[in-house]
Parts: sequence; C-alpha cells; structure tokens
Amino acid sequence: MQDSQEYKNKKAHFEKVITLYGRNVAIEVLQDNTIEIEKVHLASSNKIDGAVDTILKLAKKRGTEIVYHDKSALSRISKNAKQDQGVAIDIIANSYQNANEIKNLKSFRLLALDGIQNPQNLGMIVRSCAAGNIDGVILPKKNSAKISPLVIKASAGTLFKLPIFYCNTLDEILKDLTDSKIYLLSSHAKHNIYDLVLESKTIFVLGNESDGVSKEVEKLCNDSISIPMQRGVESLNVAVTASIIAFIKQ
Repeated sequence: MQDSQEYKNKKAHFEKVITLYGRNVAIEVLQDNTIEIEKVHLASSNKIDGAVDTILKLAKKRGTEIVYHDKSALSRISKNAKQDQGVAIDIIANSYQNANEIKNLKSFRLLALDGIQNPQNLGMIVRSCAAGNIDGVILPKKNSAKISPLVIKASAGTLFKLPIFYCNTLDEILKDLTDSKIYLLSSHAKHNIYDLVLESKTIFVLGNESDGVSKEVEKLCNDSISIPMQRGVESLNVAVTASIIAFIKQ
C-alpha cells in the first residue's frame, strides 16, 4: 500500500514537470524566483561563455542541479534539436494539474480548448484567462500545442498564474463533468453571450483555428452561444474569442 502511494506521488510530481529549451529561456526562468526548477540540462559540447556562463552562475546561486549530456541525449530531452541551443531546463509547474481535479471543485468557470495548434494563440488565450474571470484552462495533451517557450512568451509571463488542467483528450474529461453547463461557441446558436445566466459550473469550449470543435466534443456540449457580429464579419481569431469570453461579467 505504501509503495502504491509512493508511486502515485512520484507520478503526480513528474506530471507537473515541464521541459523548456533555449539559452535565453533558461536565463529568464532561473532569474524568476517564483518558478520552481527541477534541474538544468546542458550539452557537454557547449562553450562556457556568454549565455552558458550566465546559466551556470544562476543555477549555482539557486542551488539547482546541472546535468551534462552529449548532444543527441540533450536533443531527446528538449525534443527540439534545432532550437535548444544545447540547453534544456525542467520546471515544476504547480499550476499544471490533472483534469480529474475539476470534479472536486464546487464551482468554476473554465475554458476548454479543442485542438488549438498555434503556440501564440495558446499563450494569448492563457493571458486573457488569467486577466479575466476564468478559473482555469482545460488543455488536452493530444492534438494541441505543447507548453513551450513560444507559449510562455505569448502569455507574457502569466502561464503559471492560472491553473492548466491537462487530459489526454477533451472528450474523455467532458464525459465525466455531467453536472456542468458546457457551452459550444457557435455562430448558429440561438442565444448570445449577452443572454447568459451563468451556472456555478460552467465550461466554454473553443475549437481548432481552422476546423472548429470536433464532432466528438460537440456532442458533449449541452448548449451553445454566439458572439454577435456586425458588418458581415463571420468569425474572430480564437484568442480574441477567448478574451471576450474571459471578461463576461456575472
């Protein structure tokens, strides 16, 4: 029983570990004392000058473990050989939570993302949600943009200020949230955002930049709403849509 609990604890810990890459990203993260760092990975072929020297000094100051690898091993860790610059850094994102935790919340207003591929869009969505009236973002691991330096940059430092609920696919978690009001954003909806009377558990679903919400997820939505458009404009960028939803007052 103790071994089982220990395994669960380790699994929960590693699920919160996010690996970022790049020299400037590593420096920025190491300079931010609000971010918990697991370890720094460096290619043994790196020249100890400039940014690498700064990384070493910052890591030493923070007491962060540094691990050296050959270039191919470092590339497997960063998963981006072309852009890692011989540097990767593991951070512990305590705001990164299993979506099953949503079931334990008594009330919430969440934004669920179905197939958002563009890192800049994801970062801007998170930024708007953090600034607005959204309690968290549901982000599937499959068919979605991954947490990356581009996402962090687009979020303007807000990525770790808002709960990000991860799941494998969006439909698997929505199936279990049957007590929630799940809104599909649709231009064909009978009601719009100004008609809303929000319930204690509300989820807004936003779809892929080109294809919208998948049929599997659409079937799990129990209502739909639109954003009124003027002058014949048919749709908005998904990040702009998220901003409007994030600032609905109630």
